[in-house]
Amino acid sequence: MKLSLSGGKITWNVGTASPPPDVTSLLQLNSLGPTMDMYVIGLQEVNSRITNFLSDLAFDDPWSIFFMTVLSPLGYIKLSSVRMQGLLLLVFVKHVHLPFIRDIHTHYTRTGLYGYWGNKGGVTVRMSLYGHTICFMNCHLPAHMENTEQRLDDFEKILEMQFEGENIPSTLDHDVLFWFGDLNFRIADYGIHFVRESINNKRYNLLWEKDQLNMAKKKEAFLQEFIEGPLQFKPTYKFDLYSDVYDTSEKKRKPAWTDRILWRVKNLCQHASKEVEFSEEEQTISVTLNNYISHMSYGISDHKPVTGTFGLELKPLLSDPLIILNPEGEWSAEHDVLISYSAVPEFPSSAWDWIGLFKVAFRHVNDYVTYAWVEDDEISSNKDSKQVYMSAAEIPDMGGEFLLCYYSNNLQSIVGISQPFQVIYLEALINIDVIFISFAFICS
Repeated sequence: MKLSLSGGKITWNVGTASPPPDVTSLLQLNSLGPTMDMYVIGLQEVNSRITNFLSDLAFDDPWSIFFMTVLSPLGYIKLSSVRMQGLLLLVFVKHVHLPFIRDIHTHYTRTGLYGYWGNKGGVTVRMSLYGHTICFMNCHLPAHMENTEQRLDDFEKILEMQFEGENIPSTLDHDVLFWFGDLNFRIADYGIHFVRESINNKRYNLLWEKDQLNMAKKKEAFLQEFIEGPLQFKPTYKFDLYSDVYDTSEKKRKPAWTDRILWRVKNLCQHASKEVEFSEEEQTISVTLNNYISHMSYGISDHKPVTGTFGLELKPLLSDPLIILNPEGEWSAEHDVLISYSAVPEFPSSAWDWIGLFKVAFRHVNDYVTYAWVEDDEISSNKDSKQVYMSAAEIPDMGGEFLLCYYSNNLQSIVGISQPFQVIYLEALINIDVIFISFAFICS
């Protein structure tokens, strides 16, 4: 049985701007289709002036906070993020998938100033999703028409990077690799007048053959394995701010599709190299592009954001969570509370594992209300399950809807999540007692 997931990829050079007031259309929240299981957001030129960057090292940056504020009430958690100066990559996922996402690692590669400066390069997040390896790579490559070879050299260098840790595949050995960002490829040969006329007449196909990335894909073997949807939208660079008018400054930059989203499926590459046909049943994972569009209404930058909506169909190699956990009995701040959990036999437990109590709309793994160490706070154990307690003093008086998550130190991820449950408002309990006592007094 195959599992169908939907994901949104976003790339946007934000030009050091602050987040806009609304991103409903960017995230396609009003779409009639199925809700996204995952959002992957790649930003370039996030404000990295020294005061901003130092502040962002200590706290979440404004863009991360902004997207968490929008997405956490909708049931998404920030699964991972990686920042290198102005490059930022964020991965959000629905709660239900958390127990099946493992081996999350991040990496960054500097290519600016001969590899010593991080204004250009790539930031990467990789993971195992239902047992399949997925890699997301957000790049900002060198600018200007004449630097095509430098762009290709830098991308090859980024592809060669290795994640730290044992048994982690190289970038190109992942089952699926998504490559996106401000790739800075331009439209060669044609003059600005022809380019603008073609755009005004929506004859984008006239420009495709002179797009430097399309041209490079015909020559460079390592690029031929990457797939991209048709460029059926206006070139996304360079615009006057807060407008849909191309550059009117003295430089009058020629429009270009600098902002792109591509993907590569490993098993397709392997079968293509062997020239062997294979059936859909043999294909354990496949990627379908549902739409590939730009968003002209956003004007905070001289680039327009680009989004791709993908369907990911896979045969789950993992079907059961490593941990199943539940709250026991009625929860309130009036008394200590109990959690029961069970683990699969092969689970690599650690003394540093913990169970967190989270509000239902929690933002990230450290956004817990309180937590219990699974070993230090254990009160009973048998071959089928274990019990851990949380102190009444740690339980919120105000109550509300919460859930429990088991965090594995060895796997560096959430490996079990409970169903949402209610913590009773303490004052409500007190009021019930008062009413009962008053009633008993009157009756007597």
